[in-house]
Amino acid sequence: MVVSGPSGSGKNRVISEAMKVTQGLRYSISATTRPRRLNERDGVDYHFVSLDRFQDMIRQDDLLEYAEVYGNFYGTPRKPVEDVLAAGEDVILDLDVQGALQIRQRCPDAVLVFLLPPSIAELERRIRSRGTDDEATIRRRMNSALNEISALSQYTYAIVNDELEDAVRSLVAIIEAERCRTSRFVRASSDEMRSQSISE
Repeated sequence: MVVSGPSGSGKNRVISEAMKVTQGLRYSISATTRPRRLNERDGVDYHFVSLDRFQDMIRQDDLLEYAEVYGNFYGTPRKPVEDVLAAGEDVILDLDVQGALQIRQRCPDAVLVFLLPPSIAELERRIRSRGTDDEATIRRRMNSALNEISALSQYTYAIVNDELEDAVRSLVAIIEAERCRTSRFVRASSDEMRSQSISE
């Protein structure tokens, strides 16, 4: 499952709260070439790697998706995601639209969820309330947000994050509904029968 949303949509908090109440759900940690900030931990917030290492990962097809954002590279390491899925658990990725659509190309059955602010005015209020960005950065974030929202029709689900608890409940409901899809049971049954025939 991929969750996207513009800066100020609150997706980090929604994902974090949903994971607290959902068993068998693991968070995918992205790799990045950007410098580590003081409050960040390698392997927890991101996998911090050199540009050379990141380029090696691209060449070796070790990334499910990657993109360059403001001069730094970000990507999703393939093996940790595959390991989680092989263990029968689900994985959730926090990606921008570009990354989400790359995942959709590689994994057509991926579930894409877009987190929306209740309004554009509220989105701008949230961004301004951080008090960390100058006017030019705020305008850039708003333009980027509008571009991301324009890709909404390419997503499976949309959630409006007006009240945190409601948004978390909606995300958990989507996860539970997707786990009940017949295709998941058919695929699991096929894998089980295949493994039995091999052992025989």
